[in-house]
Amino acid sequence: MDCIFCKIANGEIPSKKAYEDDQILAFYDLDPQAPVHVLLIPKMHISSANELTEENSQVVSHIFLVAAKLAKELGLENGYRIVNNCGEDGGQTVQHLHFHLLGGRSMKWPPG
Repeated sequence: MDCIFCKIANGEIPSKKAYEDDQILAFYDLDPQAPVHVLLIPKMHISSANELTEENSQVVSHIFLVAAKLAKELGLENGYRIVNNCGEDGGQTVQHLHFHLLGGRSMKWPPG
Protein backbone atom coordinates (compact mmCIF):
# COMPACT_ATOMS: atom_id res chain seq x y z
CA MET A 1 0.00 0.00 0.00
CA ASP A 2 1.31 3.42 -0.92
CA CYS A 3 -0.45 5.51 1.74
CA ILE A 4 1.46 8.59 2.89
CA PHE A 5 -0.31 8.66 6.27
CA CYS A 6 0.50 4.97 6.88
CA LYS A 7 4.14 5.80 6.13
CA ILE A 8 4.04 8.71 8.58
CA ALA A 9 2.38 6.52 11.24
CA ASN A 10 5.04 3.83 10.70
CA GLY A 11 7.87 6.37 11.00
CA GLU A 12 8.98 5.94 7.37
CA ILE A 13 8.29 9.64 6.73
CA PRO A 14 9.19 12.12 9.49
CA SER A 15 6.57 14.39 11.03
CA LYS A 16 6.37 16.95 13.80
CA LYS A 17 4.36 14.97 16.35
CA ALA A 18 1.85 16.57 18.66
CA TYR A 19 0.69 13.26 20.23
CA GLU A 20 1.17 9.53 19.77
CA ASP A 21 -0.06 6.35 21.40
CA ASP A 22 -0.61 2.77 20.22
CA GLN A 23 -3.82 3.68 18.30
CA ILE A 24 -3.35 7.15 16.86
CA LEU A 25 -0.87 9.78 15.77
CA ALA A 26 -1.35 13.54 15.78
CA PHE A 27 1.08 15.70 13.84
CA TYR A 28 1.34 19.25 12.57
CA ASP A 29 0.08 19.92 9.03
CA LEU A 30 2.79 20.99 6.57
CA ASP A 31 0.39 23.51 4.97
CA PRO A 32 -1.43 24.98 7.99
CA GLN A 33 -4.76 26.67 7.40
CA ALA A 34 -4.83 28.23 10.89
CA PRO A 35 -2.25 29.15 13.53
CA VAL A 36 -2.85 25.68 15.01
CA HIS A 37 -3.41 22.91 12.45
CA VAL A 38 -2.91 19.34 13.65
CA LEU A 39 -3.89 16.17 11.80
CA LEU A 40 -5.15 13.23 13.85
CA ILE A 41 -5.01 9.80 12.20
CA PRO A 42 -5.59 6.21 13.26
CA LYS A 43 -2.47 4.10 12.88
CA MET A 44 -4.63 1.37 11.39
CA HIS A 45 -5.42 2.10 7.75
CA ILE A 46 -9.06 3.11 7.31
CA SER A 47 -9.65 4.75 3.91
CA SER A 48 -12.39 7.17 4.96
CA ALA A 49 -15.36 7.65 7.26
CA ASN A 50 -17.27 5.45 4.81
CA GLU A 51 -15.07 2.52 5.86
CA LEU A 52 -15.92 2.72 9.57
CA THR A 53 -17.40 -0.45 11.07
CA GLU A 54 -18.50 -1.68 14.49
CA GLU A 55 -15.05 -3.26 14.81
CA ASN A 56 -12.92 -0.18 14.04
CA SER A 57 -15.12 2.79 14.97
CA GLN A 58 -13.87 3.09 18.58
CA VAL A 59 -10.77 4.83 17.24
CA VAL A 60 -12.91 7.86 16.30
CA SER A 61 -14.02 8.50 19.89
CA HIS A 62 -10.39 8.14 20.98
CA ILE A 63 -9.34 10.68 18.34
CA PHE A 64 -11.95 13.16 19.62
CA LEU A 65 -10.82 12.70 23.23
CA VAL A 66 -7.22 13.34 22.21
CA ALA A 67 -8.29 16.34 20.09
CA ALA A 68 -9.92 17.92 23.14
CA LYS A 69 -6.79 17.26 25.21
CA LEU A 70 -4.56 18.76 22.51
CA ALA A 71 -6.82 21.79 22.11
CA LYS A 72 -6.43 22.52 25.82
CA GLU A 73 -2.65 21.97 25.71
CA LEU A 74 -2.32 24.18 22.63
CA GLY A 75 -4.22 27.08 24.20
CA LEU A 76 -7.41 26.91 22.16
CA GLU A 77 -9.63 28.06 25.05
CA ASN A 78 -11.76 30.23 22.75
CA GLY A 79 -12.70 27.30 20.55
CA TYR A 80 -11.53 25.24 17.65
CA ARG A 81 -12.79 23.30 14.67
CA ILE A 82 -12.50 19.58 13.91
CA VAL A 83 -12.92 18.71 10.21
CA ASN A 84 -13.17 15.41 8.36
CA ASN A 85 -13.34 15.39 4.58
CA CYS A 86 -14.91 12.27 3.09
CA GLY A 87 -14.65 11.35 -0.57
CA GLU A 88 -13.68 13.38 -3.62
CA ASP A 89 -16.62 15.80 -3.46
CA GLY A 90 -15.99 16.23 0.27
CA GLY A 91 -12.44 17.36 -0.41
CA GLN A 92 -10.61 14.26 0.82
CA THR A 93 -7.15 14.26 -0.78
CA VAL A 94 -5.45 11.50 1.25
CA GLN A 95 -7.28 8.17 1.32
CA HIS A 96 -6.68 7.55 5.03
CA LEU A 97 -9.20 8.63 7.67
CA HIS A 98 -8.00 11.83 9.28
CA PHE A 99 -9.30 14.78 11.23
CA HIS A 100 -8.04 18.36 11.10
CA LEU A 101 -7.83 20.21 14.43
CA LEU A 102 -7.85 23.91 13.57
CA GLY A 103 -7.68 26.85 15.94
CA GLY A 104 -5.93 29.97 17.06
CA ARG A 105 -8.17 32.29 15.05
CA SER A 106 -11.86 32.97 14.59
CA MET A 107 -13.40 30.39 12.26
CA LYS A 108 -16.03 31.51 9.79
CA TRP A 109 -18.93 29.63 8.24
CA PRO A 110 -18.97 28.62 5.53
CA PRO A 111 -15.30 27.63 5.93
CA GLY A 112 -12.78 29.72 4.14
